[in-house]
Amino acid sequence: MRLLLIRHGQTPANVHGILDAEVPGPGLTELGQQQAAALPAALADRGIERLFVSTMVRTQLTAAPLAAALGLEPEVLDGLREIEAGDTQGKSDTVSVQTYIATVHGWSQGDRESRMPGGESGSEFFARYDGAVRQILASEVEVAAAVSHGAAIRTWASAVAQNTPDEFGTKRHLENTGIVELEGSFDGGWRLVDWEGEPVGGEELIDRTAQDPTGERY
Repeated sequence: MRLLLIRHGQTPANVHGILDAEVPGPGLTELGQQQAAALPAALADRGIERLFVSTMVRTQLTAAPLAAALGLEPEVLDGLREIEAGDTQGKSDTVSVQTYIATVHGWSQGDRESRMPGGESGSEFFARYDGAVRQILASEVEVAAAVSHGAAIRTWASAVAQNTPDEFGTKRHLENTGIVELEGSFDGGWRLVDWEGEPVGGEELIDRTAQDPTGERY
């Protein structure tokens, strides 16, 4: 399978650097809506047959223009949601952001038993995200797209891709509506095909003033 993991459009939390992983979460900013609107043209020739979203509103709003253009009904999978923020939920101070990032970074380096303070462990995160991707694989299509979240995509994709080191995602940025493309399966192995860190609509859809902690290099 070819799997496109698309980060959602910009939210108010992204603008202000707030860690917000609660369901259903915030919607999109005006820029986020523009980013979402750019997806159909950018992905028109990618052969997407099924479209998946998380339980968080921002992924569903991001997927809506693409779904309409492709004539698809997005399927909601809880496992695609963002890495839980735990005790750092709703915070933007330096210590909280560093705690979140350091925990996720540790998972990428192999310490999956460590736990986000007040939240899930690395093993629990990978189990639920693996479960969601297995549901996508069960659709048996050649190309699927899933709108998910910055830290979740970066952490999962770089860990499962056999042609990258597990911490690869910590060294790459993933702007809102950036895309990570993988090919393969759990049985045969996954391979990173492309890491498109910029918004698919181009430079004019980048907000360089946003304090977004889950899109930046760790």
